[in-house]
Amino acid sequence: MPNHPARFLLRRATLAALLTLAMPAAMAWTAKPVRVLVPAPAGGTMDVMARLLAEQLSADLGQPVVVDNKPGGGGAIAINTLLAAPADGLTVMVTATNVLTEVPQIQKTPYDTMKDIRPLAAVGRSRVVLVGAPNLPPKDLKSLIAYARANPGKLSFASYSAGTASHYAGAILNQEAGMDLQHVPFPGSGPALAQVMGGQIPLMYDGMVTSLPMIRAGKLRPYAVASKTRSPLLPQVPTFAEQGYPDLDFSNWVGVIASAQVPPDVAQRIQGAVYKAAANPKVRQRLDALGYEPMPAQSLQDLNQSLHAEFDRNAGIVRTFHIKP
Repeated sequence: MPNHPARFLLRRATLAALLTLAMPAAMAWTAKPVRVLVPAPAGGTMDVMARLLAEQLSADLGQPVVVDNKPGGGGAIAINTLLAAPADGLTVMVTATNVLTEVPQIQKTPYDTMKDIRPLAAVGRSRVVLVGAPNLPPKDLKSLIAYARANPGKLSFASYSAGTASHYAGAILNQEAGMDLQHVPFPGSGPALAQVMGGQIPLMYDGMVTSLPMIRAGKLRPYAVASKTRSPLLPQVPTFAEQGYPDLDFSNWVGVIASAQVPPDVAQRIQGAVYKAAANPKVRQRLDALGYEPMPAQSLQDLNQSLHAEFDRNAGIVRTFHIKP
């Protein structure tokens, strides 16, 4: 027991030394320009994250870090581009996990995201929220469901891509609440939200990051948050679980991935650089303001395991609720 404090101090000193040694390794990720792919149009949830990280990484690395938007195909265009690039760590991708764990459940792809992709860093989490046009008569979820039942075949909901939680949530609520809202997929949140705010499409299940500014500005009405607990960003908005629909529990982390062929040592250096950039106080403050909930740093192994668990859960949802393209 007398030596316990000494052992504690030694471990802490050793950890500090390791972190100090790891910092140059992270910074030595590359001395060349980096391309950051985004599987969505400019202005969406993933794009916002990518540009924040790219700006800080460029400052940290002293190299250009260029964001390259490749929307379409439920992420397939961007992932194909990623896998076609040399596996040298100079091409990475900022994406939400739905592109890896949701879309492949109902869309055939020439790749296997669980084998061909290596998750490197989970930076922030975004919950799904049901929003509607402000001129919709219903003011809450209960009255919205009643309104939809009274107007069969007349309402629709938008998603930011087919085969994502934005699609799953609508299919599940349709079945559980006895509604028949038609699904209208879009290539990203931006164009879908424009249609909702314009009144062309009444509803959308969206990531909170992109909807939150419009909710705060009164341009969208929030009906429910798809999580077990209320969001600290929208504490006045009840969850689906509170209102009798616990199956609607969806969030995605957004972060950095690479080809699984990228060597482990390079992957480790990229991870270190990304987590360093994300921990920058200015970056963290901007991510918080945008509605990203912070996530603790995870090892490459832990990230891979959690990604597989999310993939398996979504496979079960697709089977249970017979979700189709």
